[in-house]
Amino acid sequence: MTAKRGVLFDVDGTLVDTTYLHAVAWWEVLRQHDRDVPMAKIHRAIGMGSDRLLDHLLGSDRDKDDDETMSSAHDVLYGAWWERLRPLPGAADLLRACAAEGLAVVLASSAKAPELKQLRRVIDADDVITAATSSADAEESKPAPDILEAALEQSGVGAERAVFVGDSVWDVKAAGKLGIPCIGLTCGGTSAAELLDAGAVETYENPADLLAALDGSAVRKLPA
Repeated sequence: MTAKRGVLFDVDGTLVDTTYLHAVAWWEVLRQHDRDVPMAKIHRAIGMGSDRLLDHLLGSDRDKDDDETMSSAHDVLYGAWWERLRPLPGAADLLRACAAEGLAVVLASSAKAPELKQLRRVIDADDVITAATSSADAEESKPAPDILEAALEQSGVGAERAVFVGDSVWDVKAAGKLGIPCIGLTCGGTSAAELLDAGAVETYENPADLLAALDGSAVRKLPA
């Protein structure tokens, strides 16, 4: 059986405007544990799982006894914003346009299941979503490719017939490990130059910008 063609989407910072809320939540948690980490450095780590993020910010040789407590505290602080989350411009329209082209639409998210449920509510396009992953589907977080491998498996999309849309360098690096072209969106706060340097094949401002340029994008270049 021939694998499906499809578009994999990161969710946080790509389809829903959450990146800076995650950064603020981590900043507050780290301060509560007497770790003074600049907000800009935290922002650049968003997109990793909590384990990798803390290693990246604090060093892998640290005492990790507080990691689980810090991760839980982040979830509580970030959860206070759930009811006010908003989709990024054109998010649902982009998913529907891809589905209208006969492409599988797959959410390759590392969010925990309750958070993913809320993110899907915010996007409001469940009628065209083929599959969606959560943190439970991956042993390792980005930049490891585990969550993308799970997204491919759940959706039946072939890596050679897929494109990934993300907003962080960690998204680009994860896709690169599977040979999947990655379209970078700058709406998560990472510049086009950084995304291209990491290996993105092209960049756009947000989902609406990609939708407007869809005919000339890497989405149109997927093998038939």
